[in-house]
Amino acid sequence: MRYDLNDLETFLTVMELGTVTAAAARMNLSKSVVSKRITDLEATLGAALFRRNAGRITPTEAALRLAERLRPAVAELVAAAESTAWDMDGVAPLRGSLSIAAPMSFGVLHLGPIIARFAEANPGLELTVDYDDRTRDLAREGFDIGIRIGKIRDKALMQRKLCEDESMAVAAPSYLDRHGRPASIHDLRGLQVIGYSHVPNSALWQFQERERFVSPMVESRISLNNGEAIRCMAIQGLGLAMLPGFIVAPALAEGTLERVLPDHPTRRMPIVAVWPPVTPLPAKMRRFIDHLAAELRTPPWLVPARG
Repeated sequence: MRYDLNDLETFLTVMELGTVTAAAARMNLSKSVVSKRITDLEATLGAALFRRNAGRITPTEAALRLAERLRPAVAELVAAAESTAWDMDGVAPLRGSLSIAAPMSFGVLHLGPIIARFAEANPGLELTVDYDDRTRDLAREGFDIGIRIGKIRDKALMQRKLCEDESMAVAAPSYLDRHGRPASIHDLRGLQVIGYSHVPNSALWQFQERERFVSPMVESRISLNNGEAIRCMAIQGLGLAMLPGFIVAPALAEGTLERVLPDHPTRRMPIVAVWPPVTPLPAKMRRFIDHLAAELRTPPWLVPARG
């Protein structure tokens, strides 16, 4: 039984995007060609991969199992071919495509110029960048590289630490003038904080005392799912916020936000490049990760002084 690599890649693209139309657009093919490839693969396998109903398709259990095993195999095959054909020694121009997933605020504020410089230096490489604060399943969603902030819980991913950042408790001077400036962690009780929808307050608001981290009892009336939006609310005087330095550095420098409890250490967060395991690592991925590490060796947002 022989399998066509084009059929397999088309199947994975349909699985990733959910529709034949979207897969055809990404692959620059007609819908009829995509549909025929899926039909041919089903005939070769002797199994239905999608249920078709009123123009919609739903993957079968067989499709889900097949996709889970195919993704790493196809990724490794493509990586091996690219390494051999284009860049075994790291000198040849990069070609192919690179798909990157990164957090929204970090991406918009800091990754844009970094990626732009990489794109300018590698005109033969197609780049797709997706900014989203949700943690993406890189292999399932077809991403080559992800940027994560904080501890990496997925042990299956390869990773390289790029730099570190510090969480900072901040508030508008006007809010602190009205409600007082906390002198200790216990003074945070009763003050309003602006919550982050993706992380509970107990995990976000943590300060180091001796050898352990403690979480003061804080309450949030307002919660948002984006750090820049939280910063804006804090500048308007609606409460305290716990935010990364890369988001609040300009506001601290301008004086629109003030650091709260600057002498109480908070958690430091690694900023990490992650990718699904693939051997050999394609040159396009290796060079992009090296580029990130070089650009972020001295984080551009570092606040020169506390306060």
